Amino acid sequence: MNKQFFKDKKVLVMGLGRFGGGVDVAKFACDAGAKVTVTDLAPKEKLADSITQLKDCSGVEYRLGSHNPANFEQADIIVANPAVPNDNKFLEIARKADRLVTSQIGIFFELCPAVIIGITGTNGKSTTTALTAHLLKSRRQKTLDAPRTTHYEKVWLSGNIGNEPLLTILDQIGKNDLVVLELSSFQIEQLAQIQKMPTVALLTNLTPNHLDRYGTFENYCAAKENVFKFQKPVGSLPPVSIFNAEDKVAAEWFEKYSKDKNRICKKFSPEDVSDKILAGYTLPGRAYLSNLAAALAIARHFGVDDKSVTKRLPEFKALPHRLRLVATIKGIRWYNDSKATTPDSTIVALEAFEQPEIIIAGGYDKHIPFDKLGEKIAQKAKAAILIGQTAGKIAEAINKTQDSRHKTQVRFAGSLAEAVHKANELAVSGDVVLLSTACASYDMFENYEQRGRQFIELVRQLGDSL
Repeated sequence: MNKQFFKDKKVLVMGLGRFGGGVDVAKFACDAGAKVTVTDLAPKEKLADSITQLKDCSGVEYRLGSHNPANFEQADIIVANPAVPNDNKFLEIARKADRLVTSQIGIFFELCPAVIIGITGTNGKSTTTALTAHLLKSRRQKTLDAPRTTHYEKVWLSGNIGNEPLLTILDQIGKNDLVVLELSSFQIEQLAQIQKMPTVALLTNLTPNHLDRYGTFENYCAAKENVFKFQKPVGSLPPVSIFNAEDKVAAEWFEKYSKDKNRICKKFSPEDVSDKILAGYTLPGRAYLSNLAAALAIARHFGVDDKSVTKRLPEFKALPHRLRLVATIKGIRWYNDSKATTPDSTIVALEAFEQPEIIIAGGYDKHIPFDKLGEKIAQKAKAAILIGQTAGKIAEAINKTQDSRHKTQVRFAGSLAEAVHKANELAVSGDVVLLSTACASYDMFENYEQRGRQFIELVRQLGDSL
């Protein structure tokens, strides 16, 4: 496959979405000379931002609000959004009609000339991905006769993290570049269909997530494991598989894959970070330290020395909506961790602070148990203000483990604005107020970013009212 392959083809983009993936595919296909149709179950008004981004792509047709089976039978190529399961009935219609079914990530792997580094896991993968690219940029070998493992030119950051779009940057990527991608389990499933994976793959950790799609934790793990199962050498470069030594499943996979003599297997843990490097790292908690250890494992593999790391690391800041300080108001620190969409990621956030915490949690129900989260909130939090579909379930989990010596106040709020107001009433100087919902946002917001932005605005309004 090459870009010319798409010229004059009928390309059906299934799932325009609101995160830019479908926009990227449509722009790429138009630029390649394809005849593009976009189909999405959402109505036009909900996709207005994405449609606006395609205003310069002439000839794009839209089939919104529903899917028409005829479109799937008549298209030459169907590019499915990662959120679309492989057994979707419309994709089955396309396959029965002998149409090519592919994905944004699949096209990228087919066409990308550079070495790809893929980072996946349940928690910490966005920070680890961004941090890896940041550290790799601290060293660029310029001599073309240097070993391939240490010679690289430009470093690209993309994938599920939502930075540069995958396909529209393809023409700019050179064979001596490195591409650092965050990969979701959905994207890994799509890559497994074409048996292509990153040359370097790293797993941050595994805890239950997306059980509304996978049913069981074991099925979710199996989807993630494909990132190692289908790794292959690239020329003389063996595949590199990197695992978290402190994660139970990852440690088991390290033992399994280290028996393969045709690959390089490595482990990482927070203890890999020297005090000298740590002195320049400002992100709180052991989980962020694990992210740094993971990024260091990759950077060191590509020849980045600790001196370069120490020099560049202080420039790295927490990503938006990931345990990021919004403001300090009257001695109260307000943190936005809207990206925490699983109980385990919220547990990590709670463990990052020693100060009294007031947590705002709750949202869309992905059918993940809240028992461990309830126990942690009961142990750590001064108060929990609960919102969304899961508010009752989280409250029940907290109350099950309440300790008479430390009683966490449990309050309910009908909106995020009400939750912020109640948190402000309860907080005193020295407290931390933490938006870390443990749930997806779809019951009240379009996505976690919208939820995080609203929280930031509400907190700033508090500061402005003083």
